[in-house]
Amino acid sequence: MKICLLGASGSIGQQTIDVINKNPKDFSLVAFSVGKRTRCISYILKKHKDVKHVCVQDRAKARAYQKKYPNIKFHYGDEGLLEIIRESSNDMVVNALVGFVGLLPSIEAIKNHKKLALANKESLVVGGDIINSLLKEYNGELYPIDSEHSALWKCLKVDKDDVRRLILTASGGSFRNLTREQLKDVTPEDALKHPTWKMGAKITIDSATMVNKCFEIIEAGYLFNFDYDEIGVTLHDESYLHSYVSLISGGFRGEISKPDMRNPIKFALYEGNIPFKTSYFQKLDDLKGLHFHAFDLARFPVIKFAKVVLDKKGTLGAILNRSNEEAVRAFLNHQIKFLDIERIIEQSLKNMRYIANPSLEKILIVDQETKEYSHKLIKQLGEAR
Repeated sequence: MKICLLGASGSIGQQTIDVINKNPKDFSLVAFSVGKRTRCISYILKKHKDVKHVCVQDRAKARAYQKKYPNIKFHYGDEGLLEIIRESSNDMVVNALVGFVGLLPSIEAIKNHKKLALANKESLVVGGDIINSLLKEYNGELYPIDSEHSALWKCLKVDKDDVRRLILTASGGSFRNLTREQLKDVTPEDALKHPTWKMGAKITIDSATMVNKCFEIIEAGYLFNFDYDEIGVTLHDESYLHSYVSLISGGFRGEISKPDMRNPIKFALYEGNIPFKTSYFQKLDDLKGLHFHAFDLARFPVIKFAKVVLDKKGTLGAILNRSNEEAVRAFLNHQIKFLDIERIIEQSLKNMRYIANPSLEKILIVDQETKEYSHKLIKQLGEAR
């Protein structure tokens, strides 16, 4: 399998390379992107001789590397991401990009008849209907990389016709033991200390706000064709039970393993065609040594945004995503407070224009409009501090 890896310098990207390195007979890296973090290019090229295409964010950097490696074609910018999908001789695109930038590459992969291993949540949150429509039109294949969705995928492979409900597990993030009152003055530095996973800054903040779980509910809806009311969340301290399903016949089935993203990455790269283990249990109390807590919507109110998006769809996913991206960026830059992230999302969903059946072009326009609106809110909140 020839792999085009988008986001090779990130956490998921690095672990994908680990999986490729450990399975050289089955996988070959032929193209990758690294954005601004170009220092790893030389190391990756030294290890992977089949690479013929590399994408960076900056045009000047692309030109500099082109001179250094004349036998490899260097691309740049958002268009470069699409070019390496089209031009490299890949069989599968691993989309490990973070943010809205991942949507167009997912679409490009499907249109070019590439298998898509997806870690980019925003592709489905923003463009779930478009992605699913294209998968049907092009007879495409999409394999989820998120540990929660990989676990649900495995459970559904065993009990597809006996599933009543999907349940996503959540660590609760860096502030899971704090009250709403205590969240008022937390810092970005505090938020980046995740209790069980090592992830990038954006995803770690999303875990602390629970926006990450909000996104995952939306993803699960699109991936497995379940409604919001058929998807639940359980808080789980250790992140060992990655997600589980409630069975019509009684009891539950889930995947239990150490929190290591290499497992779901490997399962996606092998298209689900390798042995896997799920566990059946009658109740959570049967899982000795693991701790679970009922999900409290009053403590994590952002989850309600998942219902809004899944129920009405349209441009709401784009509004949710962009307002969150801008708010998280502002929080990391100390421009706003932690709870302001929720306020910006809520105001954006309330006030931005809603289009029920948008084209991709309309989604791109609403994304830009939401960005501008979010900046206004960020400025107002910053001035009020």
